[in-house]
Amino acid sequence: MKKIWNVSLAVLFSILLVVGTFPLSGQAKERHKSYDGYSQVDTGNGGMVATAHPFASEIGADVLKTGGNAIDAAVAIQFALNVVEPMMSGIGGGGFMMVYDGKTKNTTIINSRERAPAGATPDMFLDENGKPIPFSERSTGGTAVGVPGTLKGLEKALDKWGTRPMKQLIGPSIKLADKGFPIDSVLAAAISDNEENLSRTAAKDVFLPKGKPLQEGERLIQKDLGKTFKLIRSKGPDVFYKGALAKTLSSTVQAYGGSMTPKDLKNYQVTIDQPIWGEYQGYQIASMPPPSSGGVFLLQMLKILDDFNLSQYDVRSWEKYHLLAETMHLAYADRAAYAGDPEFVKVPLKGLLNPDYIKERQQLISLNTVNKKPTAGDPWKYEEESADYGQSQQPNDRKDGETTHFTVADKWGNVVSYTTTIEQVFGTGIMVPGYGFMLNNELTDFDAVPGGANEVQPNKRPLSSMTPTILFEDDKPILTVGSPGGATIIASVLQTILHTIEYDMELKAAVEEPRIYTNSITSYRYEDVISPDIISRLKQMGHGFGTSSTTIGNVQSILIDHENGTFKGVADSSRNGAAIGVNLKGQRK
Repeated sequence: MKKIWNVSLAVLFSILLVVGTFPLSGQAKERHKSYDGYSQVDTGNGGMVATAHPFASEIGADVLKTGGNAIDAAVAIQFALNVVEPMMSGIGGGGFMMVYDGKTKNTTIINSRERAPAGATPDMFLDENGKPIPFSERSTGGTAVGVPGTLKGLEKALDKWGTRPMKQLIGPSIKLADKGFPIDSVLAAAISDNEENLSRTAAKDVFLPKGKPLQEGERLIQKDLGKTFKLIRSKGPDVFYKGALAKTLSSTVQAYGGSMTPKDLKNYQVTIDQPIWGEYQGYQIASMPPPSSGGVFLLQMLKILDDFNLSQYDVRSWEKYHLLAETMHLAYADRAAYAGDPEFVKVPLKGLLNPDYIKERQQLISLNTVNKKPTAGDPWKYEEESADYGQSQQPNDRKDGETTHFTVADKWGNVVSYTTTIEQVFGTGIMVPGYGFMLNNELTDFDAVPGGANEVQPNKRPLSSMTPTILFEDDKPILTVGSPGGATIIASVLQTILHTIEYDMELKAAVEEPRIYTNSITSYRYEDVISPDIISRLKQMGHGFGTSSTTIGNVQSILIDHENGTFKGVADSSRNGAAIGVNLKGQRK
């Protein structure tokens, strides 16, 4: 691995101003490679940061190096990612921040998931004939925009755990937006792939100057975003939810067919949630409760797989992939039937994880055959209540979203695992004119056809798959895991945990080990390196793996070694991420 640049932010920006761009090595010019001078793996004894972009990692690490804690660093990182990964997350979206408090030993979640505006209706994604509007249309209009929660979430996190003011933590990102930075291969590809969508909104002036997509290495300057960040710095987060900005935001949504009003923004509130807990091979696992489906179905799949003793089979064997696929089919069938916002519907969490229910699901899996009709089970018979909704058949046309996950740990024992999003790449593609940030299309995470647990309702939060997770051993946090990727997120987190614990792999190897994803017998994906012979064997059994591989997720992870007092950070090579460790003076790395 390449040596990390241990330079201050001041030096970093000086370099940017003098040379215009960072010199990119041959490797860095390839897609999915880190910028020259950064590493996807690092260690430290005073803290760790792992994000999907090296500039964000540098900003977060600088906060730790100057005495800030993990929560301070997480806030600074989110602002930085809004600048350098504007297609993945930002103040126009929402997310879930899981925090382990090193002082109180409590694990808590700041839930800033977007909510439907008051004018949202259960049938708003149906056409005049009662048929679902095609996903390409319903995901790019104003009806897709949920009331953003990210900024409120950052404010709440700082109020609860922070040691630095927001106005200080947003500073580096203001400079980054105003002065610009050389865009990397991932952002360049995203702009090119979404040129048509971006060209119909104010985003065209930022990402398509002179009518052409910015290319890798060219400088992206975001003056309007910098202006917005300066407003937040001087007037606080309320400036986003009240006044001129809120009026422009809501009028922009309405201009594209949505119903959002300034009152929707003014009324938005985050929630403080408790994790859903489970156990796997002696480790305690804290993950996301509803309205995310991530935690409960991660735990359900781990429980189903536990008795199959996966590690008796090679990590790239057909047996392993077959058992994973069969388990995913059952879990995702349950997810489609029973997951929703618990403020509005009953979610049978106890039933879905009940040992007897798990045995029922295990009995539907055979090592030698494919279950051709995986359907939802009946977890309600293990609950005292019953469902307060029905089930509805949904169109199979939605695209999985992309987002970003990052993680931070500090010398005081605080740990952050944070997944944050605007849903699809560039969200709706709608930029708020004059303010420079993209608007989410999170409401397309609701069911298009009403009647089920996840139908659209005013103020309701759409179902999510985000799965920020922390693993514990003897009540101490030892591993953070999370990923982007829409519904594939759960599968990526699942396999990273299995590779780390079940297969006892080194963390970078566990993250890089090729993953699969399938949510039904008609939808399959797999990553490169899996042998064509293995794929052929699985297809002969009846699995629907296609002829070409793809990329699934982008895991960021930290391994905490309490015995030696060290942190190991890993950034997934599917993006240009970086892990940066912090070292205490006078101690060896």
